[in-house]
Amino acid sequence: MAAHPENAGGRRPAAGKSNGSDEAAQDLRTADRVEVSLNGSPVRQDALTKADKAAQGARPFATLMDAVDALKDSGRAYRFHDVRGTQIGEIAYRDLGARARELGRRLAGRFERGSRIALVAETSPSFILAFYACQCAGLVPAPLPLPVNLGGKEGYLQQIRLMTIGSDAAAVVGPATVKPFLEEAVAGLSGVAAMDFAELEALSPAQAAPTPFGPQEECYIQYSSGSTSAPKGVIGTQASVTANLHAITAYGLEVAPTDHAVSWLPLYHDMGLIGFALSPMYIGMGVDFLATSDFVRRPLMWLRLMTRTGATITYSPSFGYELAARRAARAEEGAIDLTKLRVAGIGADMVRPEALDAFAKAFSSHGFDPRAFLPSYGMAEATLAITFTKVGAPVEVDSVDMRHFNRSGVAQPASTLTSAAETRNFVLCGRPLPGHDLQVRGSDLEVLPDRAVGRIFIKGPSLTPGYFRNAEATDAMYQDDWLDTGDMGYMLDGEIVITGRAKDLIIINGRNIWPQDIEWAVEGMPGVRKNGVAAFSVDDGSSERIVVVVERRGGMSSEDLAEMKRDVMNAIQTAAGAPAEVVLARPHSMVLTSSGKLSRAKVKAKYLDGAFAMPDATAARAVAEGGA
Repeated sequence: MAAHPENAGGRRPAAGKSNGSDEAAQDLRTADRVEVSLNGSPVRQDALTKADKAAQGARPFATLMDAVDALKDSGRAYRFHDVRGTQIGEIAYRDLGARARELGRRLAGRFERGSRIALVAETSPSFILAFYACQCAGLVPAPLPLPVNLGGKEGYLQQIRLMTIGSDAAAVVGPATVKPFLEEAVAGLSGVAAMDFAELEALSPAQAAPTPFGPQEECYIQYSSGSTSAPKGVIGTQASVTANLHAITAYGLEVAPTDHAVSWLPLYHDMGLIGFALSPMYIGMGVDFLATSDFVRRPLMWLRLMTRTGATITYSPSFGYELAARRAARAEEGAIDLTKLRVAGIGADMVRPEALDAFAKAFSSHGFDPRAFLPSYGMAEATLAITFTKVGAPVEVDSVDMRHFNRSGVAQPASTLTSAAETRNFVLCGRPLPGHDLQVRGSDLEVLPDRAVGRIFIKGPSLTPGYFRNAEATDAMYQDDWLDTGDMGYMLDGEIVITGRAKDLIIINGRNIWPQDIEWAVEGMPGVRKNGVAAFSVDDGSSERIVVVVERRGGMSSEDLAEMKRDVMNAIQTAAGAPAEVVLARPHSMVLTSSGKLSRAKVKAKYLDGAFAMPDATAARAVAEGGA
């Protein structure tokens, strides 16, 4: 539905204008890559063989190893880089099948077929090989997070222990540096071995070659972000995973033989694992990896790797583009060239048009075309992707009057009379992939018309059969063949617009308040740490009240803290039209999910446990004494 001429809101293009003609941009994106250098060192590019050029004709595949076997003549590879951009590892696709089978035979000599193997998913050849080796040995890999951004050592140990128990893993395996953590996490668990990747290589091989997974068998167990107290393992089958990989590569990204990918996404998250470990292999596209922690330290290295490799495809949550934009001024002259980038995907959280605008403005002079932005929507329960916008089309934003939205549950376009404070911009996230379907339903499960906000339901061949050994959660997730995503949104001319999570909705005096509105209003205030605001509601027995935990910067005096608290309370009142309890938390005291996003649910649990109970005056004294 287009906006009326008299309206200031409604659908509109976002993230700037393209530079040059469509034909010229396409020529730049598909030009042959040449050997270039970074930091003075020559870099060998992928050799595009006849097998690579013909790769798409062999799709779809029934299992992951069928896809691997089709790469025996490929010149492409997985490549791994450190924080300085130096290549530190490689797995050539032509060698992947043989190396995976060799390691798989060693695994089969130790573990019974069908066992689960928990793998710490560091960005390395060791994890990739172990993952594929499990496919060859008929073992179910369960990727686990690295010990970062999870609330400290104790939080990490608890998460690993619960995921190991939840998957009933026979072993938990990781890099040698993490093995002491793993041993501590599984201490006392009967029959669970803690090992490092080198120990897998040293296992004695089985006498006979193991039987790999067939099309109707398992592929992996994926733990969704934020699951701590009772982690739910999403079952991926060979059929559901290959269905999503085929849909993503053939239709969502429209991958061509000349495409090349670069990623910093964590491999224990579905967007990193499915999107950039499995999808490139499935279609025979080379991919270069930068570890997530290295991206956070040097965001511009992500862009330098794209320049270096002539990358055409990358992906990030909104915050990744925003972080890179903030560092744009540090880019050396001529160090970044994004003219070949044709897909800059956005997913994993709500798409923020402000972040895309900032990135487009920061890197337009470096050849970035904003039509490369590709909003999408997905979740681990659907393997990864559910919807995509059209490759090469401008991002479309729907400007909504939030007064009407909160009152009626209808996303009415903002008008010239709608103030900026009452206007919210939502990004359209595209249509379902072929063979998949999506509906927005009301409280009685009726399908809603355009612009009516409701719960999002999906169905299709990519959906999980359920959660591992959790029949109750599986039953609650499904309504017949339709999966209840738990997300809220509305349809607009056949495209889905995501507005938030149903479980995060704050209802005060019968009025809906979206926590994102509060968080975004507070995030940009002085003294507030980036991505350090969590808003939620608490039931005190008689009514709901709003609590906003704000992670402040260090070195603030008591007077600074008092002033900051007043300013935050005023901002919340303006954004939500309701009072809130404001908690100023110490630096680094918030809790993030495995994908690097702030976990609203975990912060709420921490609040309810009294972890933020220290009075502000005490906090101020601690800062003055160097204790925070």
